[in-house]
Amino acid sequence: MDSNNSKSTRNAKDFGKVAVLFGGWSGEREVSLKSGNAVVQGLLRCGVDVHGIDADKHVLEKLAAGGFDRVFIALHGRGGEDGVMQGALEVLGLPYTGSKVLGSALGMDKLRAKRLWLDAGLLTPEFRVMDEHTDLPGLVRDLGLPLIIKPAHEGSSLGVAKVTQMDELVTAWQAASTLDKVVLAEACINGGEYTATILGGEVLPLIRIETTHSFYDYHAKYVANDTRYLCPCGLDSLSEQAMQVMAMQAFQVLDCSGWGRVDFMRDAQGQPWLIEVNTVPGMTDHSLAPMAARQVNIEFDELVWKILETTL
Repeated sequence: MDSNNSKSTRNAKDFGKVAVLFGGWSGEREVSLKSGNAVVQGLLRCGVDVHGIDADKHVLEKLAAGGFDRVFIALHGRGGEDGVMQGALEVLGLPYTGSKVLGSALGMDKLRAKRLWLDAGLLTPEFRVMDEHTDLPGLVRDLGLPLIIKPAHEGSSLGVAKVTQMDELVTAWQAASTLDKVVLAEACINGGEYTATILGGEVLPLIRIETTHSFYDYHAKYVANDTRYLCPCGLDSLSEQAMQVMAMQAFQVLDCSGWGRVDFMRDAQGQPWLIEVNTVPGMTDHSLAPMAARQVNIEFDELVWKILETTL
């Protein structure tokens, strides 16, 4: 992976002038603002010459005129996490955190990610692409109920619904299709939800997520105070190691690099199923990557420093 070749430094001046991009125009703007501001504060405490930029349509002009040496991307969702910003930064010649253009694009595209994982022999829940012509009885016959209905190119569980009855499918599809022209119906895996944070060439300890909601939705992620995050995750060491290996394989199959997060469901038989990759994980007070890092004694400020080191 690219990030394995990155340098380490203890001198903040080695980073030069750093821009942190946050905000943007996706449906995840509010979360990105929180992530970006947390990153800025962490790097400031480390003595980095860091400047936060709320990414609007003039962001490239600001970057070109600002004399920046590198960019920390804290943009979530479309325009920031899907390869668009990464391609623009390549043109500007600015090093940046996270996956490159292809890895970012594939990580944001749940349909193509799942197809690539299946081609690589990795397990992901069975799925169908839905549209207005979908044979709903046939869909239920093939995949069963409940079903997870989701936009293919959104994050933070935006537009995602768990459907337990066939008469709910049309409403769920309509809601998802307002956000994305590609909508997936995915077989629901009943079991524990886990996430693996990747930092450089290392997979950090897994976190198990427990929510009182029917699934880990936007409210459970960013608003609820009763969502539980267990780290250590409670699995035996061999099971956890097997999922860490699977996480790295899933990450590399999509050409992801630098840092990110891989989400799983683990069924009653102990089989893990890949759900999605996040190439710009959240960095808010509810976020998972900082929790996993703390488990190996990496506090927030050191974490943002290590992520920025992957650009050297």
